[in-house]
Amino acid sequence: MARNHLVWDWNGTLLDDLSLVVSSTNHTFRVVGGRSVDSDEHRQRFRRPVADFYAEILGRAVDAEEFEELDRIFHQAYRAGLTTTSLAADAEAAIKAWPGSQSLLSMWFHDELVPAVRTYGLAGMFTRIDGRPTEVDGGLKAGHLARHLAELGIPGEQAVLIGDSLDDAEAAESVGGACVLYTGGFTDPARLRASRRPVADTLVDAVRLAGQL
Repeated sequence: MARNHLVWDWNGTLLDDLSLVVSSTNHTFRVVGGRSVDSDEHRQRFRRPVADFYAEILGRAVDAEEFEELDRIFHQAYRAGLTTTSLAADAEAAIKAWPGSQSLLSMWFHDELVPAVRTYGLAGMFTRIDGRPTEVDGGLKAGHLARHLAELGIPGEQAVLIGDSLDDAEAAESVGGACVLYTGGFTDPARLRASRRPVADTLVDAVRLAGQL
């Protein structure tokens, strides 16, 4: 069965927001007396569930109540910096290079994602756009992807996802799909390559690889 539908990740993939995520994360840690991380450490350690990442850096457990507060602090800082954040350099070229249908699935808030996509000039390029459905959700992407494809009426075996995290790959595989991992986002390239999944250094190259799967 041909993989003729492409699902794009947003943060760290089409949207080049690593520096903003790191600065917002460090702001969050400072509020609770934690240490800072640089971009390299963030890329090496970040994972989902996000509470596990926070707990590792803070050196203590983070329960659901505290995570909800940390998540609120993070997103407040993140929103403040979004106006100066741009798309990845080849995002538009990569989107236009895919010959089949394509959609967008993000863990960013749905009500903010849709107007953001319009602001960046990408309106009309996706058959469906889905953001995170709840106010607090630092969990895994697999369930969201399954719902996303079900709403589209597309079997997982026909889908390929381009994203920047191992969670993206695991989500794609959970529905029978494939994934190309992009090194320009939130995960250290060595971690991506060690997973032995297809890896690309540019989005245009990611699309080329996706077309071969």
